[in-house]
Amino acid sequence: MSTQNKSVVVLMGDGSVGKSCLTIQYIQNRFINEYDPTVAECYNKMVIVDNIPSTLQIMDTAGQREYHYMEDDYFTKGEGFMFVFSLTSSSSLKRIKDMHTRLLQVRSAPVCVLVGNKSDLNSERQISRKEAEAVAKKIKLPYFETSANTREGVTRSFETIIRLIRNFKKKGGLKKDLKTKKGDDLTDHKSGCCTII
Repeated sequence: MSTQNKSVVVLMGDGSVGKSCLTIQYIQNRFINEYDPTVAECYNKMVIVDNIPSTLQIMDTAGQREYHYMEDDYFTKGEGFMFVFSLTSSSSLKRIKDMHTRLLQVRSAPVCVLVGNKSDLNSERQISRKEAEAVAKKIKLPYFETSANTREGVTRSFETIIRLIRNFKKKGGLKKDLKTKKGDDLTDHKSGCCTII
């Protein structure tokens, strides 16, 4: 399959916002009840979006502050970025703003979406849709509200980032976007990934 139909998506965000839960819900249609902090996981899955088969590679990153130093590596490897925060945590949205600012220091025109997760926890909500949409508008990202528990918005958010990456590649934008040293190979992301059928 051509690289045109391969999408490398990096999930960024604070710890415990639900990045792993979103990933597992999308690729395996199940919800993880227990919380086990991720260091870094990588998943491969064949998906069909708009009747076009595509290889999706999801890099589920560590959100803990002690792994902050790894973020620049993800910023250079990803083709698209899902910035995930928890609607039950105001601080997790502030962290997204910081991450997005750092990404712009590495990438000229990154493909990104903003995802507010845990939309099912209405009684614990700290961030209104209006507030989240205002942030998304300010940093110019499409915004989705999701629930890894109920699956609300999960498919739509992943399929949107796949479409955005696909369109970006068609326009030849990826090579122009990378602010890397000449000769760097950012196309091989196979190590450490597991394939989900």
